[in-house]
Amino acid sequence: MDSWALPWPNHAMQPPDLSNAYALNGAEDCQRLYADWAQSYDADFAAGMDYRLPAETAGAFLRAGPPAGPVLDVGAGTGLLAAALCAMGHDRAIDALDLSDAMLAQAGSKGLYRRLIKADVTQPLPVCGYTGIVSSGTFTHGHVGPEALPNLIAAALPGAVFALSINAAVWDALGFDPAFRALGTITDLDRSEVAIYGQAAQARDPAHATDTALIVTFRKS
Repeated sequence: MDSWALPWPNHAMQPPDLSNAYALNGAEDCQRLYADWAQSYDADFAAGMDYRLPAETAGAFLRAGPPAGPVLDVGAGTGLLAAALCAMGHDRAIDALDLSDAMLAQAGSKGLYRRLIKADVTQPLPVCGYTGIVSSGTFTHGHVGPEALPNLIAAALPGAVFALSINAAVWDALGFDPAFRALGTITDLDRSEVAIYGQAAQARDPAHATDTALIVTFRKS
């Protein structure tokens, strides 16, 4: 992986958007795109699209009854999921893990995280000992597939609760169902389908406004 072309034309003139994000092809593409997008992500994308997935994931995690202890936010981005957890009353330590330095810097500026960790979730993680693992928006087009699941399991303690959002369009295409069945170390597996965006997305990006995600909750046995 030496020098890949950027996934959108006329880079200096065209801001990143969902089409850019879904067209990513590997770690270097991810870092390029989010380096450009990090500072404007919350105000431009999250607010403009009425991005509801972080709050949906946070709610599912808390309803699953996680044990006391630290939580790992995988693909933390700018910290939207941690912000939702805290707004819902979660008061345990949260660590942020992301591949992008720029996104981690934005997340760190919010004062929500105990620790910021740069890592590739498709590789063995440099951390462990978590009683909860959450992720919103990472398992989707052009980002991460089911190959990362064993790495998340390895980072968790027995009894840990997971809440992971998975874009509904990639569930079958990337083989998430057989991947979960092959894990063999989980219990209480459940999933629910939710809207990723609110009404504002219809005007901003009608092609993706009705996208949905599956929020998968389970425990490590």
